Amino acid sequence: MTSGRATLAVVQTAPRSLELRELPLPDTGPEDGLLQVEACGICGSDYEQYEGALPVRFPLIPGHEPVGRIVELGDEAARRWDLKVGDRVAVETLIPCGFCRHCVGGAYRLCNGHRRMNAYGYLGLDVPPGLWGGYSQYLYLDPHALLHKIADSVPPEIAVLFNPLGAGFRWAVEMPGLAVGDTIVILGPGQRGLACVIAAREAGAGRIIVTGLDADEHKLALAKELGAHHAINVQRQDPVPAVREATDGRMADVVVDVTAYAVDAVNQAINLARRGGTVVLAGTKGPQAVPDFLSDRIVFKELTVKGAFGVDYPNYERAVRLIESGKYPLEKLHTHTLPLADAERALRLLAGREPGESAIHIALVP
Repeated sequence: MTSGRATLAVVQTAPRSLELRELPLPDTGPEDGLLQVEACGICGSDYEQYEGALPVRFPLIPGHEPVGRIVELGDEAARRWDLKVGDRVAVETLIPCGFCRHCVGGAYRLCNGHRRMNAYGYLGLDVPPGLWGGYSQYLYLDPHALLHKIADSVPPEIAVLFNPLGAGFRWAVEMPGLAVGDTIVILGPGQRGLACVIAAREAGAGRIIVTGLDADEHKLALAKELGAHHAINVQRQDPVPAVREATDGRMADVVVDVTAYAVDAVNQAINLARRGGTVVLAGTKGPQAVPDFLSDRIVFKELTVKGAFGVDYPNYERAVRLIESGKYPLEKLHTHTLPLADAERALRLLAGREPGESAIHIALVP
């Protein structure tokens, strides 16, 4: 425990403004707890939040992909979570209310019982006790938090991949109903795109195709190493005829868009899907309209188009168990481990804003 019941944390006070502060640790009771953070993964949406593109209330502690050890735990919380002090856990992003129609209906990722985005990394310091973000030495464990025990043998910077891998299982497999032998096209070879490759391979996809840009050549190569059958640079090759050739004219059963801000990818996804296929839109575009969008293409092809928001408990569990198995060289996805003091550089690095440097996955460690 830190002396004086305090913790160091990165606090965002405004768009593009981060400060390293010392904050008080809360007193915990029978139903909550306290986590000592070992590492926190950085998501592309963290950069959007840093830029001010997401509607959050400042000041706040960013970070919604934490892994750490429980250092304080109330008796009721221990019973409910079936955990004890010293256990190592991954913490889900969302903190559902448990009582709204979405929660009781099994879709807690759509919870609206709090009338706000009630999630780690998005709640402000004005919401007691304030320690809601993973860019910190300690994290408050709310009574409604959802936790996943993870093996001690997994390095912290690899353990935090539970979040993108969980997204891969939900977005690329469960949501579109990817079946054994299906063809899937994944737009974007970032950490979640590569996670989709792994999930699709685990699900028995017959053909996995990944697209990217000139700047993504090393990521496209890694996609093939992880199990993709084809990698297409869309700046050098039109993806539609390339996918048509790779599939003998059948096109894709499933297309998943995990590109950030790339509005043209939405049109690409629709064009790459076969008649009767499924498109999953998971990459956020900000306040940008899709140019030349013709909805009749969805009608005439009878496409199913789904928006993907977040991950759920079963898919986080699949991700944790896969990480623990050591089946895939996940260390090749992880490119940087940085201290809390370098949070701003880490965000810029992940977003490709650091000249001459590139990253796939970054973890901040206290």
